[in-house]
This record gives sequence, C-alpha cells and structure tokens, in this order.
Amino acid sequence: MSKTLLSYEDVVQASNGVHVLGTGDFCFTDVQTDSRNVVRNTLFVPLIGENQDGHKYIPQAIEKGATVVLVNFKNFEADGSFYASLSQSNPSVFFIAVDNNLSALQKIAGRYVEQFPELIKIGVTGSSGKTTTKEMLRSILSQKYNVVSNKGNLNSETGLPLSVFSIRAEHKVGLFEMGMNRKDEIKEIAGVLKPRFAVVTNIGTAHVGLLGSRENIAAEKAHVFDYINHFGTAVIPKDDDFTDYLASQVDGNVVYYGCNLPENVQLVSHKGLDGTDFSINGVPVHLSLPGEYNYKNTLAAVTLALVLGLSAEEIKRGVESYQTLFGRSEIIHGQYTVVKDCYNANPDSMEKALELMSSVSVKNKKFFVLGDMLELGEDSERAHAHVGELVSKSDAVCIFVGQEMNAAYKAYSGLDGMYVADKSDESIGRIVDFIKHNAVKDDVILVKGSRGMALERVCDGLLGED
Repeated sequence: MSKTLLSYEDVVQASNGVHVLGTGDFCFTDVQTDSRNVVRNTLFVPLIGENQDGHKYIPQAIEKGATVVLVNFKNFEADGSFYASLSQSNPSVFFIAVDNNLSALQKIAGRYVEQFPELIKIGVTGSSGKTTTKEMLRSILSQKYNVVSNKGNLNSETGLPLSVFSIRAEHKVGLFEMGMNRKDEIKEIAGVLKPRFAVVTNIGTAHVGLLGSRENIAAEKAHVFDYINHFGTAVIPKDDDFTDYLASQVDGNVVYYGCNLPENVQLVSHKGLDGTDFSINGVPVHLSLPGEYNYKNTLAAVTLALVLGLSAEEIKRGVESYQTLFGRSEIIHGQYTVVKDCYNANPDSMEKALELMSSVSVKNKKFFVLGDMLELGEDSERAHAHVGELVSKSDAVCIFVGQEMNAAYKAYSGLDGMYVADKSDESIGRIVDFIKHNAVKDDVILVKGSRGMALERVCDGLLGED
C-alpha cells in the first residue's frame, strides 16, 4: 500500500472529527471534492452548496476508489442506515464525521502543509493579474528551485486546499495564488498555507459587488500577510491607492515595485503587442507579454525573485521562457492578429486592455469584441457604461456581447458598433460573420470578457477552429 499523505491521527485531530465507520489500514494519496475526479486511495470531501449536496455522490466516489470519506454530522445523523449499509459493503472505507466539511478540508490541508517546515511558502493575490504574476514567478523561480504551485486558477476556498496536497518532499518552493469572492476567504486560505512571502498585484474592483467596496477588498487581501511574522517579505505595488494601508498590515519586511522600482531594473521600451524590453543589473530581458500592465505584473515577480536571491541571468531565463496561458493576453497571428484575452474581465483589466489596444497602430482596422464583466453587483451598469465611454474615443469597430454590455452599447458614441444580447452559439456565429465580412488581412481584433461568456468561440471561428 502507498504511504498515506496524512495519518489517521492527523486527520481526526485536525478536523476535530469522529471516526464513525470503517476498519483496516488507513491510507489516502489524493484528495478530491468532485466524485468524478476520484481515483484509487482518495480522501473524498463531499461539499454542500446552494444547489448541490455532494453527500449523494459518496457511493460513486467509493466505487471509483475512495478510501476515506468526510461526512457532515447532520447528514450522518439524518441517514445513519444509509451509511451503515455503505460501510457494510465497503468495510475498509473510513468514514469520519465532522461539523463542516469545507472547514475540515482546510484544516486537514493546513496540517498537511505543516509537514514541510523548510518549504519557502509564497502567496500571490490581487484584484487582477495574479495568475499571470504567479505563473511568471513560477517560471523564474524554477530556474533555481523545485517549485510546486496551483494549476490554473485553483485558488479558492476549496481550490487552494486541494492544491497544497500536491506538495512533496522534493519541493523547495510552494507558490500559491489566492483568490476570493467573499469576506474572510483570503483569511481562511492564508491559514492553510501560512505564507511567509506574499505578493499583491493591485486593489481594484473585481468582486466589488460581493465585497461592497475597495476598502473591504483591501482589508481582505491584506490577510495574505497574516503569517509573515517578522521573518518574511511582502511585495507591494508602489503606486496603488492602498499602498500605505497594505504596508501598515505587514509585520515584517516590505519591498515595493513599480514607479522605477526595484532600482536595479530599468525599462528600455514598450513594444505594444510585441511586449517589453527591460534590463536587470544591465542584463537585457525581453518580455513577450503585451502591455504595460503585464510588465508591471512581471516586475512584481522579478522583485520577489531578487529578494529570494536569484541572479539577473536566472530571472532573464525565467521571463523569456514564460509560456502564455490559455486566454490570457495570447497574441495569435493568422489571417488577422487576434488578442485572445477572454479568461477573465473586470473594470481594471478591461481598461488596461483597451489602453494597450489604443496604443497599437494598424494599417487598416481594429475590432473590439467585448463581453460582460460578471460579479460586479450594483456597480455593474456604471462600470459597463464606462467601457462604452472609453471605446467611444477609440478608432475601433466595437462589438458588445451580453446583457450587462447593453449599458456600454448605450453609452457608446462611435460610428461603427454592434450589440448582441446573448452568448449563444448562434450569436457568436453572427459576430464571426460580421468581422469576416468587414475585416481584411492583418487587422487586429481584441476579444475580452469574463470567463462565463466563453468568448474563445469567437477566436476559434476567426482562426478556422470552429
């Protein structure tokens, strides 16, 4: 049998749980909250959401190889005979009852992290740019260290705890992105990792509809500093509205980036869609990601890399070997030049993308395909109307997609424009046909919207992949 990630005693103590059913050898080598992802020797944590109760998938999880199952006390007490029958058929599966499955998952994950006291633990958060910053930092630090990090943006109350179970003894750096969409979420997941080093990209308006104000967002993001405790370092943007507040929340070293910082990094030139040239201690570096905002994200990563002792040459290799993630500032050259930026959108990232595109000169036309920015709450109509005002000043043909973007279309005063109210495949086809009818070779097309809009379908249609 494979060695278990945590002992029976650790799981029960960390979760404050009660072993109610199951006997034999206790072992799990994987942790999942989705029964479809369960493999042999999995600890299965069925979560209870607004519309789903994962407890009903416990039989499927056991069938696929779950060896340990967390069960909410209320569920166990309400249907004891069901669990007794399951246990009778699967006597080697351990059932551990807990008060709250999500909280138990986080506490068990925290106990697991404690097994690696020498690990350099880094948390990355911010309203926008955190995934790019985390991935850039991973690319850089990998030039010197064995790095483990969350895949994609598994950065939530469940995503981060699941991610830390990928830490192994050979890893020297644990680099984890931390996202939020509610109060206390950063506080909770920071308590899992307990990072001694932290990077904040910015305090913007992403999720402001859920948190209420930028002040509340800043207060929540600052919890990434909770475990620095004299020892570590916080990397903070110098030119953010909340710079001073963030610095005041750090009990340890504070290092700033941006506004000609760090001092040994010099900007050479911004090259639009072709990226940015800069130097570190005189060593020339080329960043392929477009836009000043991506340069700033890179500066955050470079700053922490310098704190951790990487050389200019190591940082150069990391920056120049960075691979663009799906839908994040991807530049795709074909019949048209497509800027595929459809993984995420909020007012900050939308404004930065539009600024970049406004600075790009083209032979003929630019097209902006702009989809809804989701989760903005009461601020949504005003934020979308502002997008319409911004693009009115551009020389682009603007296509607005989604219910929220109606406010942008109404505020838009440009000559060329199109509004599509929904994100159906039929509507996406109309957009593709419109662009193909009006665009010529080498025109530049920005596709930007929240992930839920699935605007990559526009890119696929334009690039012949539909």
